[in-house]
Amino acid sequence: MKKHKLAERVGQIAPFQVMAILARAKELASQGEDVIHLEIGEPDFVAVEGVADAGVLAIQQGKTGYTSATGLPELKCAISDYYRTRYQVEVSPERIIVTPGASGALLLMASLMVNPAEDVLMPDPCYPCNRHFLIQAGAKAKLVETNACNGFEMDLGALADNWSDSTAGLWLASPSNPTGAVLSRAYISEAWEKVRELGGHLLVDEIYQGLVYEGEDFSSLSIDDDIFVINSFSKYFAMTGWRLGWLVVPEWAIEGATKLAQNLYISAPSVSQHAAVRAFSPDVLAECEERRQTMNARRLILLEGLQEIGLPVVAPAHGAFYVYVDVSGVTQDAMAWCLALLEKEKVALTPGADFGIKDAHKYVRFAYTCDGPRLQEALARIARFIVS
Repeated sequence: MKKHKLAERVGQIAPFQVMAILARAKELASQGEDVIHLEIGEPDFVAVEGVADAGVLAIQQGKTGYTSATGLPELKCAISDYYRTRYQVEVSPERIIVTPGASGALLLMASLMVNPAEDVLMPDPCYPCNRHFLIQAGAKAKLVETNACNGFEMDLGALADNWSDSTAGLWLASPSNPTGAVLSRAYISEAWEKVRELGGHLLVDEIYQGLVYEGEDFSSLSIDDDIFVINSFSKYFAMTGWRLGWLVVPEWAIEGATKLAQNLYISAPSVSQHAAVRAFSPDVLAECEERRQTMNARRLILLEGLQEIGLPVVAPAHGAFYVYVDVSGVTQDAMAWCLALLEKEKVALTPGADFGIKDAHKYVRFAYTCDGPRLQEALARIARFIVS
């Protein structure tokens, strides 16, 4: 009898350590425990009411069939207008590929630009699924060590040293998950100049665009049309479960991206696309901006509180909704510390090993996705845990 065997690529994909924490947190909550969730990268907001209403209306009107593989034309035009009015960048709708979440865009990007056996440079730490999408393409990520002393930015001066004949490109993120750091325009410009000289492509993950509290909120598309950019409706627009994102490609890549979209997912969810058109209305954008200010207030509460209890923030948390913290002063095993904290004080955090390799045991990611009083309570519990 033939033994069942999974494809080898499955073994190359590491599970999220935070899933063990999340599972235990849910178990504790089901037992009546008051668990504070600072582990999952999902805001406690839902889609703005006008967006939800537009989704309901689309269902009522029967707008539930397939759309074009690259997206609903009116949504692509709305995204194009958004780039022009908010970021002063001209992006033709034809270059915008609407995808089932940013995850769909990452899968499309890996298939579009990376050959089997090639590698892509990424900073260590970074969002782990980026690495895993490359495995699906038969390729791999090459993590480049970074340091807390410079906010975990990759040293562009050493980019060529990490490049090889098998390197296809460089993937960056700004604002960053897990650090919350925001890359400057000068940094992205230098990265693109060096990557272009080396003959590769540059992808900038802008999934948290709009959620910038310090520094410039800009799009890398303002630097060069040949830069690839990924974005999402999940974060700034709080549409996580609607599963909608987009990829902006250069004109020369439109045909290839369209062909892949047709085959990989046929089209993004139609109801979500009709709802997302409403997301760019002035009243919805105004509410999203109010939420950004709320997130900033939470950020400041967390930064001040962590300083008071002696947990150093090791990256400039200028964007997204994350703070990256060094816990080596209280433990040499961040995962074990997170599990113990959850058991004793019912606060759930994400260990650094989910995001990288170098010194991952030292770091923990905090997500400030709950309100101010809950953050204050979480900090009080953590302080009590540290001294216990």
